Amino acid sequence: MKKKPNKTTDKTNINIKPLGDRILVKPDEVEDEKSPGGIIIPDTARKEKPERGEVIAIGPGKRGDDNELIPVDVKVGDTVVFSKYGYDEIKIDDEEYYIISESNILAIIK
Repeated sequence: MKKKPNKTTDKTNINIKPLGDRILVKPDEVEDEKSPGGIIIPDTARKEKPERGEVIAIGPGKRGDDNELIPVDVKVGDTVVFSKYGYDEIKIDDEEYYIISESNILAIIK
């Protein structure tokens, strides 16, 4: 039996749907950096992780006090900036992704 594609994951072959107001984000790739003296600093030597990425999938939203569903403000394909320590890391097919609560999304980059 053939599976139906998940509408929230149009951009990838990942079949994962976040719950509630959570968002699946693919972090931006960190490129190697050169020091002022010309030494190349690989991304593995840096301690900081990227704080922005592309939205891959979104949950349905959060329930309000009146039990009405409040949808998330981001959509698949948006580039977002998120809180430095406000995510959970997961690996799917050797790719790193973050699951982030909507409250930890700081901005959408246009």
